[in-house]
Amino acid sequence: MGGPVRSSAWYSGDDRNAYIHRAWMRRGVPGDAFTGRPQIAIANTASDLTPCNAHLNEVADSVRHGVWEAGGVPLNLPVVSLGETNVRPTAMLWRNLAAMATEELLRANPIDGVVLLGGCDKTIPALLMAAASVDLPALVVPGGPMLTGTFRGTPLGCGTDVWRLSEEVRAGTLSREAFLESESSMIRSRGHCNTMGTASTMGLLAEALGTTLPGLAGIPAADSRLLAKAHESGRTIVEMVAAGRRPSQVLTPASFHNAIVTLAAIGGSTNAVVHLLAIAGRLGIPLTLADFDRIGAGVPLLVDLQPAGRFLMEDLHRAGGLHAVLAQVLDLLAPEAITVTGRPLVEGVDGTPIWDGEVIRTRSDPLRQDAGIAVLRGNLAPDGAIVKPAAASPELLTHRGRAVVFDSVEDLHARIDDEDLDVDADSVLVLRGCGPRGYPGMPEVANLPLPAKLLRAGVRDMVRVCDGRMSGTAYGTVVLHVAPEAAAGGPLARVRSGDWISLDVPGRRLDVEVPAEELAAREPAPAMTEGLASPRRGWEQLYVRTVRGADTGADLDFLVGSSGHAVARESH
Repeated sequence: MGGPVRSSAWYSGDDRNAYIHRAWMRRGVPGDAFTGRPQIAIANTASDLTPCNAHLNEVADSVRHGVWEAGGVPLNLPVVSLGETNVRPTAMLWRNLAAMATEELLRANPIDGVVLLGGCDKTIPALLMAAASVDLPALVVPGGPMLTGTFRGTPLGCGTDVWRLSEEVRAGTLSREAFLESESSMIRSRGHCNTMGTASTMGLLAEALGTTLPGLAGIPAADSRLLAKAHESGRTIVEMVAAGRRPSQVLTPASFHNAIVTLAAIGGSTNAVVHLLAIAGRLGIPLTLADFDRIGAGVPLLVDLQPAGRFLMEDLHRAGGLHAVLAQVLDLLAPEAITVTGRPLVEGVDGTPIWDGEVIRTRSDPLRQDAGIAVLRGNLAPDGAIVKPAAASPELLTHRGRAVVFDSVEDLHARIDDEDLDVDADSVLVLRGCGPRGYPGMPEVANLPLPAKLLRAGVRDMVRVCDGRMSGTAYGTVVLHVAPEAAAGGPLARVRSGDWISLDVPGRRLDVEVPAEELAAREPAPAMTEGLASPRRGWEQLYVRTVRGADTGADLDFLVGSSGHAVARESH
C-alpha cells in the first residue's frame, strides 16, 4: 500500500489503546482487517425522511462489495441527511452543518478513504465540502434521478410541473381535483428529481469536477448499472488510498473551470453557483462570481431538459449522457483536470456520440448560443446577483418596471393575490429578507408566484428580484442571490414600491433608479426588519452570526479553508 495507512495510528501495536480499538471493531471481520488494510468509510445520506436518498443503503451494499474485493474494509457511516421537500424552513440552513459534521466524523475516526453517497440537493455539496476540508481520498457516488412518470399521457417533470400545474390552478385553467390527481403520478421510482434541478445538476457537476468515476453521473436510480458503478467505486477508492490521491489533487482551478462550462452546457441549476463557491472556499481556491460570467460566456445550451427545455433525465441518459454533452464542448474544457482515476477528464469524453439529437444538441445547432449564468451588478447588487437566461423569457432580459415590494415571505403570501394590489405585467416583483442571514438559510422563494389576476389575464412570466434562491426545477425571469442581502444592509432593504427598476442582462446591470444620496438616506422598511431572523440559541444562532454572503458561497466564516486529516491525540 506504499507505507502505513492513516488508520494504523489506531490499530497497530500491542499496547492497551490498540487492543481497545481492534477488540471493539472485530465483530466478525477477518482477522487481518487491522493489519494495514485501508479502512473505507461509506458516508451514507440514506434516510426515510430524505425520500430521494432512501435507496442509498442498497447502493452502499454494492460499494461494500467493491471495497472488500479490492482488499479494503468498508464501514457504513450514516451522516446528516437533508431532504429538500420536508425540511423547514429550508434545507440550505443545514448544508454547512452537514458538511461540518461529516468533516469532523471523518477526521475523528480510523478512516483512510471515503465514498460519498448523496443525491438530494444539499447532500452532494455538503459531502464535497467535507471531503475538501479533511482531504482524505474521496469519491462521489450520486444516487441518480428517478424514472419519468406520466399523467394523462404527458411526462411529468418533478418540481417543474409542480410549479406549472399549481399556477394553472391559480389561473383557473386546471381544476384542483385534476391537480391533486397528478400527485400520485409525479414520483415514479426511487431517485431524485428527474428535471435539471439542483440534484441532477450537482450529480453531473460532481463528475465534471472529476470526483466520480467517468460515466457514473446521471444513471437513473432504478438502473442496475448504477449498482455496477457503485461496486467499481468501492474498488477505486482502495486504489486511491494506495496512490495517495486526495481531493486537493482532483479539485483544482481547472476542475472548477470545467464545472462552470458544464453548468452552462446542461442548463443547470442556479444553486450550483453557491455550492461550487463553497466547495472552492474549502480548498482555498479563489473562485468568484466573475469567474462564472467569464468562463460561462459563450458556452451554448446543448441539453433540452426541463425547466429550460422539454425532456427529462432518463432521456439525457439514453441520449448519451454527460459525456456526449462534454464532447461537444471539448475545446472549452481545461485538459489538465483529472478525475478520481488519475486520468484527465477529457480523455474519457472525446468522441462520445449523441444517440438522440433532440435531447442533446450539437455544437452547431444549440438550443441557445450563450447559456452561461449571467452575473449582474449595479446599485441594487453591488456584490452581484445572478440570473439564468436559459430559463428566462428573452423579451424580459432587458426590462424597466415599477417595483412592487414584499418585505417577507409572509407578506408575499398575504398580498400577492389581493385584487387591489397595484401591479401590472410590467411591474418588477421584489422580495427581500430572504438571504442567508435574513430568513435564515436563503430559502427557495425567489421565483415568486405571479398575482392571480395577472395569471387569469394570460401573464406567465414577470421580472422578479430577490436575495434568496430558487429551486433548480423552477423557471422564469428571476434575479436572485442579490448581494449584499437586505439583512446585511444591502440596497435591496431600501427599495420602495413604485421605484423604477431596470434590468439589463446583456449589459450585466441591475439598478434602481433612485439617486445615490436618496437611496443611502432611506431607512430599511420596519416591516422587513421585524421579519428578519433573530435566533437565540442552537445552530440557527451560530449560522446567522457567522454565515457569509451568497456571493462567496454562504459558508460559515470559520469553515473556509481546509483543515486536513491529522490524527488527534489518543484519549485512552
